[in-house]
Amino acid sequence: MFSNRFVRYAATAVATATAVGAMTVLGAATASAATGTLTFSPSSGADSQVFNINTSDVCPAADPDIVGIISGGNFPSGAVAVKKEPVSVLPAGPNGAGYAIAISNDLRTLATSYSVTKLDPNASGTTPYTIDIQCVPALGTTVGGDFSGQLTFSSETAWSSASSKATTTTLGLAPTSPVTFGSQVTLTATVNPAAGTVVFLDGTTALNATPVAVANGTATYQTSSLSVGTHSITAAFTSTDANFSSSTSTASSYVVNQVGPVATTTSLIATPGSGQVQGGNVNLTASVQPATAAGSIAFMDGTTTLGTVALTNGSAAFNTTTLALGTHSLTASFVPTNTTAFGASVSSAVPITITKFVPPTTTETITTTVDAGSLNISVPTGQVTLPDPALNSTGTLFTTSGSLETVTVTDNRAGNPGWTASGLATAFSQTGGTAQISAENLGWTPGQPTGSAGQTLTIGPAVAPANGVPAADNGTAGLSQSRTLVSAASGAGLGTAKIGASLALNVPTTTTAGTYQSTLTLTVI
Repeated sequence: MFSNRFVRYAATAVATATAVGAMTVLGAATASAATGTLTFSPSSGADSQVFNINTSDVCPAADPDIVGIISGGNFPSGAVAVKKEPVSVLPAGPNGAGYAIAISNDLRTLATSYSVTKLDPNASGTTPYTIDIQCVPALGTTVGGDFSGQLTFSSETAWSSASSKATTTTLGLAPTSPVTFGSQVTLTATVNPAAGTVVFLDGTTALNATPVAVANGTATYQTSSLSVGTHSITAAFTSTDANFSSSTSTASSYVVNQVGPVATTTSLIATPGSGQVQGGNVNLTASVQPATAAGSIAFMDGTTTLGTVALTNGSAAFNTTTLALGTHSLTASFVPTNTTAFGASVSSAVPITITKFVPPTTTETITTTVDAGSLNISVPTGQVTLPDPALNSTGTLFTTSGSLETVTVTDNRAGNPGWTASGLATAFSQTGGTAQISAENLGWTPGQPTGSAGQTLTIGPAVAPANGVPAADNGTAGLSQSRTLVSAASGAGLGTAKIGASLALNVPTTTTAGTYQSTLTLTVI
């Protein structure tokens, strides 16, 4: 809102006249109190237009902050126009004097924030407002200086500062009222004696979206969109000359009669015409006269509605890529919004033939060679040291356990045939001796592998170690036989997999003391 925002940059324009108002003191003033005036830039404008204010001097050193108060009309006492702000953030005013304060919102927004519904409530048509920029201490509300300026609303939407010269705006309408619906009406504003722009209003609604510049004292606008009924037309002039105020014409009553629906004509253009291929884009453009007709266009293929589009400035466009092979009869049907204002109409049929798309062809020979690739298995060092076996709780076996080093399998073979990684251990032999521990006493539990995206990996079954069988045993328990560690399914083996297993070893209590070694051969096929 206007009451809690303002921009910290210097105003780019300076009013050429100064509006002087009496000093307002809200508390005990300091001995060095500054008293001065405000300059408005521009010096007049609309209630929806932002403006700049410049103080004629600076605040006393004892009062480093400013606050802006607005009074007059229906604003409550103490209405804040600019919230408290340090003067240290304000740029210097024009020619280095005072402060430049660029307001970032408008008087209409400020009024709304204080529930003020009319900015020109006086029967006289002139409502004055005073804006005070007050110098205050950082803490407290004692006013140590005051810069005051006055602006006056000459209508509900236009204001000027007290120093601006008055202007007059008169409105002419041709032809004279009453007219029939759809008639073109010329609105002419005559302004004396300033330059600026004019907005023509039907009540509070602007008829021209873009203000019309005054040239040689006049501004003209034409419209044929006045609805049926009685209208209150005014011309609101906004001065672009800081020496002159804005003004609004006396309201003119203007009557528009309905004498029956206005006949319309509709035409249709299809681009491209016959010969478009199936799936190609067909652009349909419909035009309705008069262009002021309000409604929509139904684009038809025979009796089938292809689409409905609202009219904009008398035309509507639609495109389609769904027309089937063969000949089509396309029309545009105008459907008025108000059937008492405009009549319906249908365009002449436009024939169009959709042909089959036959793509052109050519050939290229593309050759590549696929390498056979390879299947590899590796371990970091190939060394696993198990802790010294310890006697179990029943005193029947020595047991120990550990983990395989991580095994890496890489498959980049053409055909993606899949693979299986397996392991087979030799008997443990005593270093420097002849004693052995059967490989049947060594077992494993495969761990969960990790692989590349797209690999499907399945771990092999856990292999339990034999219960401390002697070295001469000829059984097939444990890892004395080849056992599957991990396998990759056919079509899902390409990439790199990391696999492992936990090891368990049972050692007979009759085993000769010493260091024993076994070779575990890992194979991938």
